[in-house]
Amino acid sequence: MSVLRIDASIQGPRSASSELADLAEAEFTAVRADTTFVRRHLGTEPLPSDAWATAIGANFTPDESKTDEQRTAQNLARTVAAELRDADAAILALPLYNWGVSQHVKTWVDLVLAGAESPSERLLDGRPAIVLTTRGGGYGPGTPREGWDHNTAYLRRIVEDVWGAELTLIERELTLAGVTPAMDPFLEAAELLKKAAHEAAVTAGRELADR
Repeated sequence: MSVLRIDASIQGPRSASSELADLAEAEFTAVRADTTFVRRHLGTEPLPSDAWATAIGANFTPDESKTDEQRTAQNLARTVAAELRDADAAILALPLYNWGVSQHVKTWVDLVLAGAESPSERLLDGRPAIVLTTRGGGYGPGTPREGWDHNTAYLRRIVEDVWGAELTLIERELTLAGVTPAMDPFLEAAELLKKAAHEAAVTAGRELADR
């Protein structure tokens, strides 16, 4: 079995999203120890931000007229698309940044779409994907930032609706409680949300292994 794991945090060992992905992966590999993982960490090794536009240009350029830069970008796009197409499952740790999808995740998604056989190719058609997304603050109903999360719905649209995955979405909020002093009043709520998200990640990993 082959699993694609994508991380996108810029927080290094303090990453809440990668921590959730680690829990899901550990539970999964406890049962499926022989699994092959294909890994990309978009936070520490971001894809080039100009590759998408160059790959799109290459897609509309005759082979004999393509520049070396276009060929490189097109090959990168096809590679990241193939990583999804060839995966039996995916674990995607993709946190919210600045109220939306981080630029390095958007670059990855755009390159995948450029490298697919068509923009609507169902690259994960019917296969499981665990998306783990985290938010530093609170964005639920009645909060000052209600409606400011422009990340989660986008990820659902891409992974579930465009790529056709059987999606398990795990969310954790208030990750900055205990880090940002102004959020100290939310420490108790944050701990409850952390516990629930950790339990959900473990369950998701176990269920993925049992498939």
